[in-house]
Amino acid sequence: MSANVELKKQVVADITEKIQGAKSVVLVKFAGLTVAEDTAIRNEFRKAEIEYKVYKNTLIRKAFAGLGVNDFDNDLNGPTAVAFGKEETDASKQVVEASKKYADKIQAKSAYIGGSYVDEAGVKKYAAIPSKPELYSMLAGTLSNFTRCLAVAIKAVADKKAEAQA
Repeated sequence: MSANVELKKQVVADITEKIQGAKSVVLVKFAGLTVAEDTAIRNEFRKAEIEYKVYKNTLIRKAFAGLGVNDFDNDLNGPTAVAFGKEETDASKQVVEASKKYADKIQAKSAYIGGSYVDEAGVKKYAAIPSKPELYSMLAGTLSNFTRCLAVAIKAVADKKAEAQA
């Protein structure tokens, strides 16, 4: 086989490995970005620890087909980048934020989250979900508030009993 075919097989294997290792994979449509804008987007993704890379559609299609997923065939047309996230919501959030910042130049096509196909509207819904650290913070605040209210109620009962005994 030619070296080109072997190289493509290796790229497909790398994409497959990245899909399996990521909790979220977002397909991104981009067009009309300047070099400066593309660099800024890549830096924002890198800061969020999201791998963002442009691949050929046929290679992405082969990687998904190797995993038994054929839902993305309609989305793999035109320029496509892929964002691989470590959490279910982080890649979606970054893509949606970038699409707000660079309107009409970048947008989510679809995603592969939790082993399922998610359309563009679903990507926006995932982007609206708080991340795990934010959810943990909200839970901690709720528990802290609950324990504070419980302590105040117990103190009030104790004070009332003390007044009744006096």
